[in-house]
Amino acid sequence: MPNMLDYLSRKGDISLTESPISPVDALLVSALSYIQFDHLISGNPLEAPRLSELSQMFQELSKEGKKSRFRHPLDETLLEAMGKSRRFGSLRLTGARELTDAKKELQFAAVALLLEDGGALAAFRGTDGTLTGWKEDLNMSFLDVIPGQQAARDYLQGIGRLCPGKLYAAGHSKGGNLAVYAAVRSGEEIRGRIGGVYNYDGPGFRQKVLEDPGYLELLDRIHTFVPQGSVVGMLLEHEEPYQVVQSTEEGLLQHEPYSWEVSGDGFVELGQVTEGSRMVDETIKSWLAGLSVKEREHFIDTLFEILGASGAEHVGDLAKPGSLFAILKKLGGEDDETKKMLIRILMQLVKAAAGVVYPNLQD
Repeated sequence: MPNMLDYLSRKGDISLTESPISPVDALLVSALSYIQFDHLISGNPLEAPRLSELSQMFQELSKEGKKSRFRHPLDETLLEAMGKSRRFGSLRLTGARELTDAKKELQFAAVALLLEDGGALAAFRGTDGTLTGWKEDLNMSFLDVIPGQQAARDYLQGIGRLCPGKLYAAGHSKGGNLAVYAAVRSGEEIRGRIGGVYNYDGPGFRQKVLEDPGYLELLDRIHTFVPQGSVVGMLLEHEEPYQVVQSTEEGLLQHEPYSWEVSGDGFVELGQVTEGSRMVDETIKSWLAGLSVKEREHFIDTLFEILGASGAEHVGDLAKPGSLFAILKKLGGEDDETKKMLIRILMQLVKAAAGVVYPNLQD
């Protein structure tokens, strides 16, 4: 079935001036944000490389055997196709920024596509594979604002100062959450120039953000998309309606944007998410509702302190034998109260799941 690369192949000869930004265009740029452009893109828009030039640059790096800067095998294909297209090839990419700070529990990355009319599309990267990135995500369950959201707001305002035209914000996964937050918490002048905000399977917010005047002002300009089996995009709360997209994958693999089916300038729409997605959503919401803010914070901090004892920086490293041994050793050394706390909260998760699967089951 056609995906966003097929869309680009079909529409690549049509400029954005002739056919304005579509939800699929914003997803293409959101996917670009996962590529590591650091040190390759000038922060000065006048010196920023065109996508056609960046594509050539990456091909040369590949020939030289440099370390891959791509998240997904299709990212290189994406960059090359966008670079060769009339739609994107002549546009400049600027403002590549990557910030990771374990002490601040911050993982943030973004890049901006400069549009021909003087506007820009700021694309925010989702969670990477670092423990810091995953910890920041889970912190959303008890913090009204995480450092990545503050960085996103500052980033969009900075792009707005450079570009006088219409502004767009987009992102996949956590990047979608950052795009929404950046837009709604920007200043009044920036919000007035927002042409659209695109959230691709990104989590929602705690209630305080949903009640923000900026959120209510932009509500009809926020476009949220989730695959039929969404998990990440159903987390926390949304007020804006969302569109369910057909994915060619199963389960959690539906989170991958290359699996989303495209029709025309949009996506193949479905009426609702799957029963499995709904059950996971209800389970997590029920579990969190049974925990106080302090309990959520204590549980997440303790869990990541134990995981961090492995010395691993990336989630994938946790499965290594040495990491597992260090984690078990750290867990074994915890006091009885900490162990009881972890077991109690995990059992509450099991109970919440049972309550969703078997709603008539008595305690």
